[in-house]
Amino acid sequence: MKDYFKKGFSSEVTHGVCPTCSQPTMLISITKDFYRCITCGTDLEQKINGVIKYIPTLDIKEDVKPEA
Repeated sequence: MKDYFKKGFSSEVTHGVCPTCSQPTMLISITKDFYRCITCGTDLEQKINGVIKYIPTLDIKEDVKPEA
């Protein structure tokens, strides 16, 4: 049995206001730049441009084609 957690797996819990549900909540991260709101379940991406902001990630469906 392999121990997958020895490969540097780490999580981070931080507090913030979710931009999707506008609620003060805990945000949980298991990767460096992606967090999940525990109130509404939205996945958020951390962007740093002088100020740290959390931007909701978008799910892009591959079967949707633009109209020509």
